[in-house]
Amino acid sequence: MRPVDELGHTVSRRLYAIKRGMYPGGRPGAVARGLNWLSRWQFSAGVLSPHYAVTLEVVGRSSGRPIMLPLVVAEYEGERFLVSMLGPEANWVRNVRAAGGRAVLHRRGREEVRLVEVGAGDRAAILRRYLAVAPGARPHFPIDRHADLGEFEKIAERYPVFRVDAVAGNE
Repeated sequence: MRPVDELGHTVSRRLYAIKRGMYPGGRPGAVARGLNWLSRWQFSAGVLSPHYAVTLEVVGRSSGRPIMLPLVVAEYEGERFLVSMLGPEANWVRNVRAAGGRAVLHRRGREEVRLVEVGAGDRAAILRRYLAVAPGARPHFPIDRHADLGEFEKIAERYPVFRVDAVAGNE
C-alpha cells in the first residue's frame, strides 16, 4: 500500500494531466469550451465564484466581434494583473495586443480597462501570486506554486502578464 502523500501526489499528477489535455495544442477543446462558457456567465454575474474571478471581453482581431472568456485577476502590490496560462499564442493575448490593450472586465458590472503588458523581467512575483490564486492554471506551469522566485524568473518570458489599468470615467 502506498503512503497517503504518494497516493495524493499520483492523483494530482493525473488530474493535472487531464486538465492539460483539455487544452490540446494550447487551445481549449470541447470540454474546456463548455466549462469556459459556464464560467463566463458565473464570473460576470459574481455568482458562486471567488472575488478574483472575472470575465474578460476583448474585440476579436479577425472577426471584430466581442470575445469573452473567464480569467483570474492576481492582485500584487496593490495592482491587478491578468496572466496567460497558455502562453503568448493564446487567442485572448493576441486579441488584447491587436486591440491596443483596450478591454472590458465583467464582474457584477462592466469596467472598461487598458491592459498594459508587463516586461518579462518584472513578471516572476506576479506569476507566483497568480498560481497562489488560480488553481486551474497550475497544471499549465512547469513549476510548483511554492517554488523560489528564481524559478519563476526562469519561466517568466513564456507567460504574458498584463497590468489592469482602469479607464478614466469608470464608476
